[in-house]
Amino acid sequence: MSAALQGTAFGLALLSTLFLLLATCTDCWMVNADDSLEVSHKCRGLWRECVTNMQDGVRTCDQYDSILADHPVKIVVTRTLMITADLLAGLALATLVLGLDCITFLKEDPCVKLKMCYGAGVILGTGSILGLIGSVWYAVDVYVERAMLVSHNIFLGVHYDFGWSCWLGMAGSTGCFVASVLLTCCLY
Repeated sequence: MSAALQGTAFGLALLSTLFLLLATCTDCWMVNADDSLEVSHKCRGLWRECVTNMQDGVRTCDQYDSILADHPVKIVVTRTLMITADLLAGLALATLVLGLDCITFLKEDPCVKLKMCYGAGVILGTGSILGLIGSVWYAVDVYVERAMLVSHNIFLGVHYDFGWSCWLGMAGSTGCFVASVLLTCCLY
């Protein structure tokens, strides 16, 4: 039972870590689309902003000036939290691989391997919470930005939606959290 639970937690942690990495690297955290004309589709990310022309499919991207330049708080905080979550999830994944029963590392001491799995679960849980905070922070800021435009009658037919990168960050963080619960609560 323990090996099956470890395998399930490892698979979920691996998939969720990949989701977190993709969410951090991709550029569609917030979608701006023009409702009336449907001419272009704009995605804003943590690192750049891309516009896709809906008629011919041409995509152009503008990199943000510099990582050290002044950026909105939502971008800086989300970058920091997502990069930290990625690093912690990667560390937890490496620790979990060494703690798996099917790996011959420290095979003669199963207590240490169990503690490594437990430690990986704690690290993964910490990373998942940071990733979830970063993703939700960005989503709430997008919602507030949209609500401010609507309340000031500056709507102009443009709508703001959460991009697929934001949803991927939330899914990856949730998956890491579930894997953490499996490793810390259910493994014993």
